[in-house]
Amino acid sequence: MPVELNHTIIHSRDNRESAEFFVDLLGLEVGEEWGPFIPVVLANGVTLDFATIPEESITPQHYAFLISEAEFDAAFGRIQELGIAYYADPHQKLPGQINHNDGGRGVYFPDPSGHGLEIITRPYGG
Repeated sequence: MPVELNHTIIHSRDNRESAEFFVDLLGLEVGEEWGPFIPVVLANGVTLDFATIPEESITPQHYAFLISEAEFDAAFGRIQELGIAYYADPHQKLPGQINHNDGGRGVYFPDPSGHGLEIITRPYGG
């Protein structure tokens, strides 16, 4: 069997808030709570399991999502509607802009727990 990522745990200050943030922006669904986890299943079957931990214990991580042009339009529209700060680059030197890397579109923005999120319409190097 080839190796596949099955799930990852995302530390959050509030697991429900973070899961709902993801589903609202990316048009996904929140799964049934399982123990301390609120799952969100991605199209490729990978599950993001949100777990509440003390805010001071959260180490910010980067999560990038490859989405379609239509999904980008919808998600970027929600980012703008919600007044979420966004950037064309991971170092936040280009605020209020998106990028056009590799012929696609991409944008970086924070989630409620301080993780760096990225949505792109073309894989890097593609």
